Amino acid sequence: MRIGIVGGTGYVGGELLRLLLLHPLAEVTIVTSRQSAGEFIFNMHPNLRGLTNLKFVPLEIAELQKNCDVVFTATPHGGSIHLVPKLLEVGLKIIDMSADFRLKNADDYEKWYGWKHPNPEFLKETAYGLPEFHRQEIKSTRLVACPGCMATATILALAPAIKAGFVEKNRIVVDVKIGSSGGGSKPSIASHHPERFGGVRPYKVAGHRHIAEIEQELNALSNESVTIAFTPHAVNMVRGILSTIHTFARTPLTNKDLWKVLRSSYESEPFIRLVKYHKGPYQLPDPKVTLGTNFCDIGFELDPRTNRLLLFSAIDNMIKGASGQGIQCLNIMMGIEESTGLKSTGFHPM
Repeated sequence: MRIGIVGGTGYVGGELLRLLLLHPLAEVTIVTSRQSAGEFIFNMHPNLRGLTNLKFVPLEIAELQKNCDVVFTATPHGGSIHLVPKLLEVGLKIIDMSADFRLKNADDYEKWYGWKHPNPEFLKETAYGLPEFHRQEIKSTRLVACPGCMATATILALAPAIKAGFVEKNRIVVDVKIGSSGGGSKPSIASHHPERFGGVRPYKVAGHRHIAEIEQELNALSNESVTIAFTPHAVNMVRGILSTIHTFARTPLTNKDLWKVLRSSYESEPFIRLVKYHKGPYQLPDPKVTLGTNFCDIGFELDPRTNRLLLFSAIDNMIKGASGQGIQCLNIMMGIEESTGLKSTGFHPM
């Protein structure tokens, strides 16, 4: 598979490169950058030194058409919205890492992102790149929109309970902790090391954009409207997401009920691990255990006193939350075993 990456200087682009350069069935042929054209890739991504001598090049659609089968667009939100239709027009398959094509309803872009979508005709044909729920659409599409990292963790944890009708669907509170890499490679005053280090900072505490895709996906699994209350926190780690989800059971639940629905939902999924133990320091999902992997760890706890079902999920926001999931979609699109190039255990201790 000949792969191009548009926007290869950011963290997502760097992780795409790291994984694809080691992928046994992929060849990275073109990596574009406006500001770094002519520079060696390993100058921007020093961990890739010795793996590639490719240089960043300017974006030229004719060159992508000639040298690529699939193109990853790893641009900031709003950066691929005009580019993707041009790439599709010349026959390329696209995996878009931004939010530009994730939402099916064009009006939702005005509500959640504050701008009118200029190419709404492409939204219906786009596959939402969450393989656990959209494998067949991914297999047959020419355009995949990879989910947001916090949306990925939250949807995967909540979906089985929503589908089973276990919880009240208008009383769901999602509390997400996320590492600094989730803010991208361009620093702001809020992500500046002296400001962030040692802190736990809630941000965008109401109306976060990822709510749109979480509700979109969960509503597709439910015969009732699902409403999510969602608040992220910036925490003192570089990578990783922990999603803690408070739901309220409609009827009394047992551990057996939860094990049954989680296993039936995910027993054949290569990148879902169910984590609920009674020994050791990692009894429930912990993002530290997922770092460097494409796994999503999911666990739960019942609180009978308050009738709560607590759900937990942990991922590496740069892998299952972005680049790894994109490559999982690539494998599915191209008809190869979907874990190819993604089999990694991570590190312990980290």
